[in-house]
Amino acid sequence: MEEDTDFRIRFSSLCFITDHVGFHGTIKSSPSDFVVIEIDEQGQLVNKASDEPIYKVNKILPGPNNLAKKTNLDPQNLSFEERSNQEVNTLAGCSGDDQNYEPGSEKEDTIEDGTSKGEEENTDVLGSLLDEKTNELLNQFACDVKEKRNSKTELIGPSSEFSLGRILDKNQRAILHSAIRQKFPFLITVGKNSEIVVKPNLEYKELCHLVSEEEAFDFFKYLDAKKENSKFTFKPNINKDHRKAVHHFINKKFGNLVETKSFPEPNYSADNPKVVITVRFREKAHKHRKRSLHECQERKVIYTAFTLRKENLEMFEAVGFLAIKLGVIPSDFSYAGLKDKKAITYQAMVVRKVTPERLKNIEKEIEKKRMNVFNTRSVDDSLRLGQLKGNHFDIVIRNLKNQINDSANLRERILEAVENVKNKGFVNYYGPQRFGMGRKVHTDQIGLALLKSKMVKAVQLFLTPEELDDPVNRAKKYFLQTEDAKGTLSLMPEFKVRERALLESLHRFGVTEEGCIQAWFSFPHSMRIFYVHAYSSKIWNEAVSYRLATYGSRVVEGDLVCLDEDIDDEHLPSSKVHLVTEEEESANTYAIHQVVLPVLGYNIQYPKNKLGKWYQEVLSRDGLQTCRFKIPTLKLNVPGCYRKILKHPCNLSYQLIEDQDIDVTKEGSHIDEATLSLLISFDLDASCYATVCLREIMKHDF
Repeated sequence: MEEDTDFRIRFSSLCFITDHVGFHGTIKSSPSDFVVIEIDEQGQLVNKASDEPIYKVNKILPGPNNLAKKTNLDPQNLSFEERSNQEVNTLAGCSGDDQNYEPGSEKEDTIEDGTSKGEEENTDVLGSLLDEKTNELLNQFACDVKEKRNSKTELIGPSSEFSLGRILDKNQRAILHSAIRQKFPFLITVGKNSEIVVKPNLEYKELCHLVSEEEAFDFFKYLDAKKENSKFTFKPNINKDHRKAVHHFINKKFGNLVETKSFPEPNYSADNPKVVITVRFREKAHKHRKRSLHECQERKVIYTAFTLRKENLEMFEAVGFLAIKLGVIPSDFSYAGLKDKKAITYQAMVVRKVTPERLKNIEKEIEKKRMNVFNTRSVDDSLRLGQLKGNHFDIVIRNLKNQINDSANLRERILEAVENVKNKGFVNYYGPQRFGMGRKVHTDQIGLALLKSKMVKAVQLFLTPEELDDPVNRAKKYFLQTEDAKGTLSLMPEFKVRERALLESLHRFGVTEEGCIQAWFSFPHSMRIFYVHAYSSKIWNEAVSYRLATYGSRVVEGDLVCLDEDIDDEHLPSSKVHLVTEEEESANTYAIHQVVLPVLGYNIQYPKNKLGKWYQEVLSRDGLQTCRFKIPTLKLNVPGCYRKILKHPCNLSYQLIEDQDIDVTKEGSHIDEATLSLLISFDLDASCYATVCLREIMKHDF
């Protein structure tokens, strides 16, 4: 397969950032050697029960000095899945470290209702509208909820709500709703046919895992007050990951109502690098809230969230199979990110128009396809790509050995390599799986054809067979020879959902330019855009390799740097990207980890140095010098984004396992040959690739 050889050469030519020697080894010997678990926006592993508290992932594995020399664990049967469930510890979210700082204490346009005064007013209101017994029971219910939360007892069962009874007067109901929420921000009130029901505020509970209870209490009071032009400020914090988690939580839960921003404290300095998060109401957003909620209730769409576990299965194939079993189409599924095929993966998904009960009914059927669904529950909306914090990886690397002509101690080589990447990071390339490595045609080639509006060619590339003699490739070969979509359909196996959807459209509309446009619409938007992104990703890989080969780790004039490290780099607006000046280069103002490169699109700026010229030459080479990165016929718009050239693995831990193989050989003598396996765990940000991190560690292409 000539194209695949060319791809391997192209990928192996990409630069490294570290200078250690590395080592050889085998990854993905079996799917259980490569376990991927999505981390949601609150930092929770999605393979955990959905009602568990939010926590910060903190993997604890033996460190580099605790390399196991003899163990009962057989590396050949080793599965990280079981280890993951045993070794993940949960930590309560941290609070700010400045005990004298009062949240929401800024003087101008800030909620400053003295707590005691406000509580007294709410107590008076509740006392005037509720009888003494009901008021007493309400206070007791609030105390019970608080005690259960502090003792970490789950708030479930009949006692998890309290009814105030029916309140016929509409104005009184409105006053009660507000008074209860202001006095007890850790409670919510729900109206049911003139009845007011009080329940624990689960979002309050989640926020308490990220900030102090005092901050959570004051924030929900601020939120319920809905005072125009007011703002709320959390305690200062130096932990970037923690601030990012707070941003994610508030924007996910209340993004239609408020917006968040990070600001340095007035006395910010290198010695005191504290940053505060400020929350403001979106302009007039709260005025329309009641109407928009009412409209949503009138045309409610069913959304069911679940966690999908799959083994050795391509994600699109898994979605296609689920769609058939549930009687929906693949575009009814939404997800935060794509996952590896040769692996055991866990990821969050949402499906439209399917109830949780219906999804549970197919559990037995999908087990035959090495899939499981759990954490099934109703939600209010679908997921979007990128709606995750990252991924956790548990990986076994087998058959470890030195690089060719390297006689150094293998254990020392491994220790040096892992620690080097842990401290210095790795080049943030898009991984080879994004391009379909191992196939005759790669996804970036299809993306380039789509960008050039060569729709027939894109279809032909998609249906290009591999050099294998099986039903799928025989069907593809028949199509390329005859363009007989109907005949190809009769040959294409049922489980190839994407191919069959494309062929059905071609049969209906014909293998013409217009027919192929219609055929591409048989794929969901996320899949159509995937191919275009694959081309942009390929160019980005080449660009960063050229950048490092040309300038190394220096930050030079004309480079682009990220000014706000709290923002995920792929959601970085151009306003937060800065062009390095000659003076800043001379003063070494910026570090290499701040440098970003544009991922192609219509709304990005290019570096103003040799790299900017390189981008233009590559676009001309590929016939895209006039491309606007919009494909109206396929309803695809590609604004582009920015991506940091370096990333660091987080929570990295590892252990060497030595498996003693005893072999009886010539003349009755025994030769002991030890084979090493490396168990390694780490977390990566969204859109980072474990195989790329391993490539940097091992200095070895897979």
